[in-house]
Amino acid sequence: MVAYPDDVIAELERRANLIRRHVIRMTRAAGSGHPGGSLSSTDILSALFFKVMHHRPTDPTWEDRDRFVLSKGHAAPAYYAALAESGYFPVEELLTLRKLGSRLQGHPSRNKLPGIEMSTGSLGQGLSTALGMALAARLDRKAHRIYCLCGDGEQQSGQIWEAAMLGAHYELDNVTAFLDRNKLQIDGPTEKIMSLEPLTDKWRAFGWNVIEIDGHNMREILEACDKAKEVRNRPTMVLAHTVKGKGVSFMENALSFHGKAPNDEETKKALRELGEDI
Repeated sequence: MVAYPDDVIAELERRANLIRRHVIRMTRAAGSGHPGGSLSSTDILSALFFKVMHHRPTDPTWEDRDRFVLSKGHAAPAYYAALAESGYFPVEELLTLRKLGSRLQGHPSRNKLPGIEMSTGSLGQGLSTALGMALAARLDRKAHRIYCLCGDGEQQSGQIWEAAMLGAHYELDNVTAFLDRNKLQIDGPTEKIMSLEPLTDKWRAFGWNVIEIDGHNMREILEACDKAKEVRNRPTMVLAHTVKGKGVSFMENALSFHGKAPNDEETKKALRELGEDI
């Protein structure tokens, strides 16, 4: 397994923090969006787009690229920010989020922006598509990997577990899925809406390799991806324990910011907390 130098970790953390600032500015400019679940998944996206995945922003349809599917499509602000900072489209375009005629729709649209592999938003569907991509890669004898980011609220969707069975049945070891386990969904705590625990045991029972990590620890995220590449004949689910609204004190574990944009004063406070000189 790769030993990652401190400067590499620091750079990825810097990029994650930059994405967080973009999320705050984007949702404020739009007056809507989903900051909470975007902020909880930012560290994972930073690791994938700036270190783990093989991709070419100047050639988005490169045949041998790794694929990424955002199954929790409402976290689009963080996804868009990662794509823009990677070079898929101008960073300045981020502030057009959810505007009429913008390419940055409220949920990712494959026909709108380069770098998006699947239009998502209907929860539960992304993992199925990611596994289909993985099976296609095997049939085409391609070595690229498929990464998928799921939300914990969508674990209540039956299609997730159908996909889980398929992934194990076809031994799709070219898949690494992440579960953003921030424990909050739109109507409340996941364990009150529809209990998910014991979630790790469930995924293992469905035949998946499961790795539990701190989803805000960059080193643990990278090491989980490395470990997943070594697994044979099983897909991997990385169960990442996260904090909804991570990085902004008044958004952390705050259900209200699941789908509410910050106001002007909240935006200034959030950006200050994220280290921006305003």
